[in-house]
Amino acid sequence: MDRLNRIWPPLLVLAAIVALWWAVVAHSGSLIFPSPRQVALGALELARDGTLWQHIAASLLRVATGFLLALVVALPLGLWMGRVDAAYRTLNPVFQIMRPISPIAWIPIAILWFGVGDVAPVFLIFLAAVFPMIVQTSAGVHAIDGRYLRAAENFGVPRAKLFRQVIVPAVLPEVLTGMRISLGVAWLVVVAAEMIVRSSGLGFLIMDARNAGNRYDLVVAAMIIIGLIGLGLDALMRRLEGLKQVRWRYAR
Repeated sequence: MDRLNRIWPPLLVLAAIVALWWAVVAHSGSLIFPSPRQVALGALELARDGTLWQHIAASLLRVATGFLLALVVALPLGLWMGRVDAAYRTLNPVFQIMRPISPIAWIPIAILWFGVGDVAPVFLIFLAAVFPMIVQTSAGVHAIDGRYLRAAENFGVPRAKLFRQVIVPAVLPEVLTGMRISLGVAWLVVVAAEMIVRSSGLGFLIMDARNAGNRYDLVVAAMIIIGLIGLGLDALMRRLEGLKQVRWRYAR
């Protein structure tokens, strides 16, 4: 019952939005902007011939590649910056300067360096994801109560064991928060990044549908699919944040 009470309010809001959308299109008599039915038929058309699944798979693969590369770089770097003050003082200003720069601003440079293949969007997704994870991970290490670290050191706990059994479990909630933020930004950036590729991805689908006879039904369908996949990715990260091992905290 509680789960049903959480589900029906957003479903009612979505139904109201679709109804308003249909009424506005019907009242205006627009010949360009599609109705909900036209969007659904356009998405069904792409799903039947397999094109839709190819675009979704291409986008997810690019996001997964860029996100995992960012994870491999950001986690050790963020942990190191959190533990070594000199590294934090040296690198944090650089990352704080780089972090606000939109990955979209890097598109001309990405094209110059990597062309219009798959590498350029992966590079842009990497840039979108890596800096939030670095900053969040280092902040998580700094947030660990120093008393516990000093107590472990006083009892002669080896550094590797201290890192493995104290620092990593304590910083996991912050790491997951950084990953969730980074994944959301990465999925946001993939649409713009794929507008420079030749033949695949949801971003490419939007541009191709616009250029190929003003198929705005496919444009809106791709936008809705992007939103639904983003919702699913966020729900997945929220499930990870709810794991008992991730919620582990020091008693206060």
